[in-house]
Amino acid sequence: MKKNKVQKTNAVRQLEKNNIFYKLYEFPWSVDHLGADAVFDHLDVAKERIYKTLVITGDKTGVIVACIPGTSELDLKALAKVSGNKKVELLPLTDLEKTTGYVRGGCSPIGMKKGFPTFISIQAETMEKIIVSAGKRGMQIEVDPNDLQKLVKAEFVPIEAK
Repeated sequence: MKKNKVQKTNAVRQLEKNNIFYKLYEFPWSVDHLGADAVFDHLDVAKERIYKTLVITGDKTGVIVACIPGTSELDLKALAKVSGNKKVELLPLTDLEKTTGYVRGGCSPIGMKKGFPTFISIQAETMEKIIVSAGKRGMQIEVDPNDLQKLVKAEFVPIEAK
């Protein structure tokens, strides 16, 4: 009998290349249910550990990446301030794949086409593990947030809306 082989994404390859321990989760997905709520529905973990990756454009820096809890909203003004921009806005979905190499619902902060400035919610800094997209719809990676921060050269900052 043939063993099912796990499909490796750019994110998984980067973690393995850098000898970073991770746990991979896979679950069914649908186009109608792609957000953090879809992950909540399929993984039996605390919701505050599941992070979403948002791709943003800044008026001064260009593309930047934000990772915040799936239960939170992004504070655009706070992100603008910490990223050195006056104004930031979400990257149009039509530009997501050509900019990052990832699609909506499968966008990981790890393994993007370029090394964009990345900002992770300060809440993650004290957590033992967080879960982010593995770079494919229906795949998530559990990783130490400090390992993630070092790998993507991110900063821990307060960027969630209050």
